[in-house]
Amino acid sequence: MTYAPLVSVVVPMYNDSRTVDLCLRSVAAQRYRPIEVIVVDDASTDDSAQRAARHDCTLIRAVRNGGPGAARNLGVAHARGEVIFFLDADLTLHRDAISEAVALLADPAGYGAVFGVPDAEPLFPETLIGQYRILQYHYWRKSAEGLVSGGFYALGAVRRSAFVEAGWFNPALRQTEEIDHAERLARRHPMLLTSRIRGRLSDESRLRPLLRKAFVRSRLRVPFYLDRGRAMQGMETGGRAAAALLGALAVATVPLVAWQPAAAAVPLAALAGTVAADAGQYRFVRRERGWAFLAFFVLAHLSVNTAVTAGLTVGLLQWAVSPRFRRLYRAPAEVAEPTPRDIGPAPVTAGASSAVAAGTPKEAGR
Repeated sequence: MTYAPLVSVVVPMYNDSRTVDLCLRSVAAQRYRPIEVIVVDDASTDDSAQRAARHDCTLIRAVRNGGPGAARNLGVAHARGEVIFFLDADLTLHRDAISEAVALLADPAGYGAVFGVPDAEPLFPETLIGQYRILQYHYWRKSAEGLVSGGFYALGAVRRSAFVEAGWFNPALRQTEEIDHAERLARRHPMLLTSRIRGRLSDESRLRPLLRKAFVRSRLRVPFYLDRGRAMQGMETGGRAAAALLGALAVATVPLVAWQPAAAAVPLAALAGTVAADAGQYRFVRRERGWAFLAFFVLAHLSVNTAVTAGLTVGLLQWAVSPRFRRLYRAPAEVAEPTPRDIGPAPVTAGASSAVAAGTPKEAGR
């Protein structure tokens, strides 16, 4: 490889003591060099920071919990690399992940960002809900490989110059900062989603938090969609939108059966429709895990689709009555760079990694 820029691996972290050691070991095992590793502890309340400090990295400790966008901003503010590789602390990398990302960014297509696809196998043995989530997460990204307008900053690389052009993550957005930043970046540069960049993920393993996340994220997407008049290119297809609505209809009409048994035709038809609308996903799950797990997967996905539809419904109502909600994504052209008061104590450099100068963060792209 002739193109070998310094890659800054930025790892935002909040209460990730279960996974951060594995995450940072996978970065240390990368075949690509040169790299620097910057871990941003987003005011964790567990021993994540102490664990991270044992590794060859620069540790930044935020003064207050600001969410993933704010944490990534702090990491970029201290990064020196021409390429920023974002990696969430609940993910591990395959050994060639960074090499593949750098090679893709050198492609004549001129990608501003390249995002990866987590494996279908989880990082740890998971509950049934965890297994559902990992398979669904993998399939939706795998099936969307190609040019995208949505960003997957848990696993992906961005040219520093492209990041600077797009501006910083908006720290006011705690659940949808990725779609906002990626939309700004995609206006300027093509972005690629590819399984050439691979990792292994530990995700939500309980149903209630998963449904809450699905509800909140879909609600917060409403002003984004209505501002732009379209969904994001890639995973968000018309078929999946129809599947979500039909899934919610199937769940909502089940009580009708107690009143009139013949009404069972309604939820059954809606169930058939939601499966048919995203048939590739269900075929994939059956091939991977068999019929018994497929039955569980269908029930879990029905629950998630119901939460998504409920979130969109509440979001539409909120959009209709709240001017502030309608302006959620109408931020200034350039979101402010992190200031020294956001940083907290000076960075701690562990092991043999190159130190970032303590104090005021390095200005990106200046």
